[in-house]
Amino acid sequence: MKNNVILVVNPISGDVDKSDLIDEVAFFAEKENLNLVIYNTSGVSDSDNIKALYATYAPKRIIVAGGDGTIKMVAEAMETLDVIIGILPAGSANGLAVDLNLPSGISENLEIAFQNGYMEIDMVSINGKKSIHLSDLGINAEMIKNYENSSIRGKWGYALQTVNTLIDLEDPFIATITGDFPTIECEARMIVIANSQKYGTGVSINPNGIMDDGKFELVILKNMDLVVLGKIITGNMPIDVNDVEIISTDKAFITTNIPVSFQIDGEYCGTETKLVIEILPKQMKVAIPNPPIQII
Repeated sequence: MKNNVILVVNPISGDVDKSDLIDEVAFFAEKENLNLVIYNTSGVSDSDNIKALYATYAPKRIIVAGGDGTIKMVAEAMETLDVIIGILPAGSANGLAVDLNLPSGISENLEIAFQNGYMEIDMVSINGKKSIHLSDLGINAEMIKNYENSSIRGKWGYALQTVNTLIDLEDPFIATITGDFPTIECEARMIVIANSQKYGTGVSINPNGIMDDGKFELVILKNMDLVVLGKIITGNMPIDVNDVEIISTDKAFITTNIPVSFQIDGEYCGTETKLVIEILPKQMKVAIPNPPIQII
């Protein structure tokens, strides 16, 4: 009797056709003597539909072909179930795949997604919503809002909206941050709530981030002029405390003097003046690059 594997495909993520990818996954599954069940997301009742498929087929693995948003949706649907999530990066934002050092080639990723061991990564609860990767207040969230309203996709779209957002840059906001550390009150251009290290572009924003250590980092960027932004984009995080401060903790409370743009894992969530943040340890089993072991 064949073991079942569910493939969840976001057909519109990354604005690329997924038919060749689906064919390669199907070929690999057949070669491994697995029964592949394919589900295409529609944006309507996807979580409930995936739960129903799990109840029917009881797979040990669910493979996700999409970006960070699709991965998070599947992870939340499976949060109480013992299933390993394999990732085939196929979105506009593939930040989690970048942080896991997943290869760019589909054949290598198929072996990892279907066969490799896993790590149990944390999530972060922010105002009751879950973040797997990186969320933030401020300039980057504003850029994501502009990107979502733009017709230009991909890395060029992100680059264009970065420039446009900087041109229209407003005054810094004032943030008060409390937790199991001395209270911080400061002007900021951006505050990152980081469960990992890198954005999907490869830019490292939290050099010490570890996804399974029971903590998250608050990366407070007090200055976001072109010089500091250039350092970040080229992978050189500023070390001047006047530019950036990093706090590692398992819970925090942030208030701002004005409503500030906010995003979770690449999805714009409107504006916020208060964030209640806490770590959710070991919420998701995800396949990672390592010597393959037969789990299925």
